[in-house]
Amino acid sequence: MPRLSKEPKRLEKRSAPPLTPEARENMLISLAMDRAEEQLRDGTASAQVIVHYLRLGTQKDRLEREQLSKKNELLTAKTEAIQSAKDTERLYAEAMRAFRSYSGDDSQDYEEEDWDE
Repeated sequence: MPRLSKEPKRLEKRSAPPLTPEARENMLISLAMDRAEEQLRDGTASAQVIVHYLRLGTQKDRLEREQLSKKNELLTAKTEAIQSAKDTERLYAEAMRAFRSYSGDDSQDYEEEDWDE
């Protein structure tokens, strides 16, 4: 007579293999988190796993993640501002060329004038 296992059989979830390195990394992270959750529920988690998840729940860690998020937003805003400044400079140069052509001067020998005076 076959022995019955006390552990329920787990059905493995099979899905299509990830197509990008990022997708593979996300899949592995998900598997690791599932395993850690299982160990925590079973009471077999190592001290490292427990401490890791305890730290994730601290106010300090939440503030650090929020700070990283805000820094990322600031970097994105700075990048957009630089691009906008480049676009404005290009439009200004095009407008100056158009004004010169409207005045009847088609020569390209003009140097950029200093408009700060």
